[in-house]
Amino acid sequence: MSYLKFEKALMTNLQDSLPRELLRTNRSGAYSCSTIVDCNTRKYHGLLVVPVPGLDDDNHVLLSSLDPTVIQHGAAFNLGLHKYQSGNFSPQGHKYIREFDCDTVPTTVYRVGGVLLKKEVVFQHYEDRILIRYTLLDAHSQTTLQFRPFLAFRSVRQFTHENSVADRSYQEVDNGISTRMYAGYPSLFMQFSKSNVFHFEPYWYRGLEYPKEQERGYASNEDLYVPGYFEMNIRKGESIVFAASTAECHTSSLKSLFEKEVASRSPRDNFFHCLVNAAHQFHNRSKNDERYILAGYPWFKCRARDQFIALPGLTLSIEEQEYFELVMQTAEKGLREFMEGKPVSVNIYEMEKPDVPLWCIWAIQQYAKEAGKARCQERYGSLLRDIIDYLSSGGHPDLRLDANGLLYASAKGRAITWMNSTNNGKPVVPRTGYIVEFNALWYNALRFVASMEQESGHEARAAELEKTASKCKEAFVATFLNEYGYLYDYVDGRMIDWSVRPNMIFAVALDYSPLDQKQKRGVLDVCTRELLTPKGLRSLSPKSGGYNPMYVGPQTQRDLAYHQGTAWPWLGGFYLEACLKLYKQTRLSFVERQLVGYEDEMFNHCLSTLPELFDGNPPFCGRGAISFAMNVAEVLRTLELLEKYKY
Repeated sequence: MSYLKFEKALMTNLQDSLPRELLRTNRSGAYSCSTIVDCNTRKYHGLLVVPVPGLDDDNHVLLSSLDPTVIQHGAAFNLGLHKYQSGNFSPQGHKYIREFDCDTVPTTVYRVGGVLLKKEVVFQHYEDRILIRYTLLDAHSQTTLQFRPFLAFRSVRQFTHENSVADRSYQEVDNGISTRMYAGYPSLFMQFSKSNVFHFEPYWYRGLEYPKEQERGYASNEDLYVPGYFEMNIRKGESIVFAASTAECHTSSLKSLFEKEVASRSPRDNFFHCLVNAAHQFHNRSKNDERYILAGYPWFKCRARDQFIALPGLTLSIEEQEYFELVMQTAEKGLREFMEGKPVSVNIYEMEKPDVPLWCIWAIQQYAKEAGKARCQERYGSLLRDIIDYLSSGGHPDLRLDANGLLYASAKGRAITWMNSTNNGKPVVPRTGYIVEFNALWYNALRFVASMEQESGHEARAAELEKTASKCKEAFVATFLNEYGYLYDYVDGRMIDWSVRPNMIFAVALDYSPLDQKQKRGVLDVCTRELLTPKGLRSLSPKSGGYNPMYVGPQTQRDLAYHQGTAWPWLGGFYLEACLKLYKQTRLSFVERQLVGYEDEMFNHCLSTLPELFDGNPPFCGRGAISFAMNVAEVLRTLELLEKYKY
């Protein structure tokens, strides 16, 4: 029985199939993404979407889609699907889908009369090349295939429209053509494993509509250019491989290349394997062999905070220690450059956020558990020491260490925490002063680095750090803990934020906590009562002012809801860790039940991954980016913790 399989009834019902998306990546920044019925519903969708560094920092849709047509007895059946204005879908190729599954690679089986055609898709690792194999499983008479490529050549943030500037010329290459619509772009090579005839019939398809953009309050219409169509006969049992790429390939090797790529894929046959597959999709290897973790798809790049939070779950929790080290090597270079006041030379955004060095220490702390303290000291001992010195000496422009042992963050009207949404240039959640998770992380960092120094025989330095930690602990409880048993979100002089927010969970979940057992239980109880959902912790309690849990509507409306009640799985990961640390085996079944809420998502939204956030109220719909690194990472880390507490 397949895990990710959908029958004809679901596939042909667009209400069920259109909201389900599918993502493939090449681990070097390029991706392919659409719905499971191959109808693009976002401007970010496309069959081949690649970075074009020569133009800008965006991804660009080169090939939007490829429409196959089956011809028998002179009758043509187009298997494509596009949405046009006024709610029209044409052609309606989804009606021919018999089944779809993506346990290994996305596979669609079409039935047109007596014809049974199978389509399988892979994205070649580390190359900007999408491969599609068509196999004629059954046919009672001569069958011809036609393929119409829909070209965009535009940034994912823009639309293309019919124009006279587009270059309509093309060059014949081995079993295909190459074309480039605009200067500055790479050529697009479209080739087949079989000889074919290309019919040049240039045509603009006008008024395609992307409903997801409409929902989000953006422009949603574009025109796409079709240069013509490829045509070839196909025999029963025969397979034909199509390749779309930014570099020409040897068509004689396309079939073996496809087989090789399929053989390297791990199956998505259960919850864990789906998450592992999703974890690998965030990998990004640059041309100069630097390694990154992308924050999410389809629009996020590598962000420093996200990367450090996601790194342990996406690597250590799936026994990929080596990739942790490779990513950390690149990240350390960028972090050191920032701390030394030099321009950051690596492609990591938001290195300047004040909690980034603290999350870096937390990530290294998780590494120490897996690799051992000795190896950790050898690789990262000096980095740990330098970060602590940097923060202690007031090196960070937005942080200072006060005499009470707490870190004071100066926001100056900017969004400096992970709650970073803005409205009219001002933070929706203005957090400044003593920020609860910054100081929970700081206490944890002091104690962890002290234990590492102790281990290395640097006893004087360890004692110094423990002294600062003791001051921090005392001040933390005095500053944040209130009479209702939970923690203030931030305190800045007389300004105290009483809102019940999830940021206090870190003071319970981290290995070293400034709270005693009773205080931890109090905080956890409040989180359970007011913040817990089947999809993680809410960003704000329904009982607090400003609760706005539905992440819908235009950008401004969504910005106001982003951290005002929406639910986040990555926060749920830390919550479940806190549960296990406090209550151990007695909470195993509770944690398992919570994970069911995430497994449900493997079949919805974007298959086999987790979206950025969820509405904070039932039915807890997935929203935002279709695949989000921190969420996948924390669920993987929870699964690992679960196993440790079982035995």
